[in-house]
Amino acid sequence: MLFDIDGTLQRDFGTARDAFGAALREVFDFAPDLDGYDFSGLTDPAIVTKILGDGGFDEEQTNPRLEKLWDTYVGHLERLIRPERVVVMPGITQLLDALDSDESVSLGLLTGNIELGARIKLSAHDLNRYLAFGAFGSDSSRREELPPFARDRAISNGREAPSFADTIIIGDSIHDVRCGKPHGAVSIAVATGVTSRERLLDEDPDHFFETLEDTDAVLESIFAA
Repeated sequence: MLFDIDGTLQRDFGTARDAFGAALREVFDFAPDLDGYDFSGLTDPAIVTKILGDGGFDEEQTNPRLEKLWDTYVGHLERLIRPERVVVMPGITQLLDALDSDESVSLGLLTGNIELGARIKLSAHDLNRYLAFGAFGSDSSRREELPPFARDRAISNGREAPSFADTIIIGDSIHDVRCGKPHGAVSIAVATGVTSRERLLDEDPDHFFETLEDTDAVLESIFAA
């Protein structure tokens, strides 16, 4: 089971955008209107490429400063993330508890966040305790390339080699649904993020839920996959 973070496990209501905006100002002296962008399902590197490209920065200007940008972003995120600024989505704790107690299930992440940023976000309500491994935007800027990273890390985490047919990716964006299809993974779409149910259903996910509050129904779809 591979979970997305933002809009699926939790929401931070602009905290990460604030951290990212502060980092752009500090490293690039650039203050774009980030509220005008839909980042849902995009990897952090893809977001940076898009925003800086729109601002007229080319790779020659951007690449030498990327490491500093991520370090600065992480620093601001650590400063800004607080439990009161992060809300765990409905049903998540109950679902994670149920899955964590099943020895046949290996829980991980598949997220566009860079790894350290992901871990900082999840620390707000101690969700890292459920999710020992994962694939991150720091592994690849292309989300469809992330499932093999998660598979390799599941193996490194002591699990038997999982087949992609036994891999379930759960998320709230069209990119969460799309990224597993080239690998034959099962998709569960949930409409707790900014993407509408209609747009999610247009992607033909294997399963769809408005929320993950009905733990029994979600578990039934997982173990039927």
